[in-house]
Amino acid sequence: MNLLDRHIFRSVLLTCAAAVGLFAFVVAVPNVVRDLLGPFLAGQFGAGTFARLVALLFPFAISFALPMGILTGVLLTLGRLSADSEITAMRACGISLPRIARPVAILAVLGTLLALHVNLESAPWARAQFHRELPAAIRANPLGVIVPRTFIRDFKGAVIYVGARDGEVLRDIWIWDLDRQSRVRRLVRAESGRVEYDEATNSLIPALRRATVEERDPADPENFSRAPRVVTVGRFDEIRIPLDRYMGEHFVRLKDEWLPYGELQARRARQAAESPPPEGREEHARAGLRLAMISMEKWSQAAAVLCFAFVAVPLGIRVSRRETSANLGLAVVLVLGFYLLTVAVKGLDKRPALRPDLLLWVPHLVFIALGLVLFRRVETR
Repeated sequence: MNLLDRHIFRSVLLTCAAAVGLFAFVVAVPNVVRDLLGPFLAGQFGAGTFARLVALLFPFAISFALPMGILTGVLLTLGRLSADSEITAMRACGISLPRIARPVAILAVLGTLLALHVNLESAPWARAQFHRELPAAIRANPLGVIVPRTFIRDFKGAVIYVGARDGEVLRDIWIWDLDRQSRVRRLVRAESGRVEYDEATNSLIPALRRATVEERDPADPENFSRAPRVVTVGRFDEIRIPLDRYMGEHFVRLKDEWLPYGELQARRARQAAESPPPEGREEHARAGLRLAMISMEKWSQAAAVLCFAFVAVPLGIRVSRRETSANLGLAVVLVLGFYLLTVAVKGLDKRPALRPDLLLWVPHLVFIALGLVLFRRVETR
């Protein structure tokens, strides 16, 4: 690799690395806010656990950020070189466009290999590990979901308010027990109490002292013409508050998308070897197609790195812009177009006869055709 190759390669590499980091951060932040920030601020796990869980989100984010980052980095770098007339000087010296693009091609191949490793191994492992470790961290301190002076509405079938917390002792406790339509069927107030975690049922059990229980008509709890029945008891522990929002089976069940490639292929083989009854063949075919599409999507998402780089080279030279915002906007438009085509193909997952697993490559073919047209126009201008 000569001096010119090293100059282009280094320039594109640094810009692509920065772009991948930016897009990975943008992809990861919503997951951090939705799944981690609340429990962390509530004190359910420490800074070390929080940092590890955030790190486990980034391989998944990088799987999406790599194609976008490569596209953006090549557009920005070659757009700047073209605007500074460096590309014109290279071509005036007899250097062809494919020769100028060689360092970008090398970087795109390396990026594709990295994307394959991330998509097939790192991201599925990290995603599965994240959904194992987060419930385990919350399970280690289940009472951390109780935050004083806050109306806690995350529980299914209950709203809780606690005035103060002294270790494991809670004071000024209010519990609104809700029915399936989120109507208050019972209001419980207590001076103090404790909340115990029942691992067998994955639920919290408030053990309240000196409690006042206001029970409404279970058939029509919003009919206030009937006076509620009010009783005072020394101890009350009849309410079970499920923690499915934090640690339920639906939250920790590993999805097919999170399987490493070897395990995914083994599951496909087992599924293909099954002999369903005649009435279940259609559902069996859909399940097989779904696994095939998951497998194919991992490969196609990695190949998108090459396609995006192939389009970005002539496009970056052609637009000849220094402005970062303009090139970023162009990159976003191209990425949106690519993924809109991908989503449209994935919408055919219930029609195995159309082979949507193979149609996942249509966006790549469209981008390759676009790249060929752009290369031709740049060469002939």
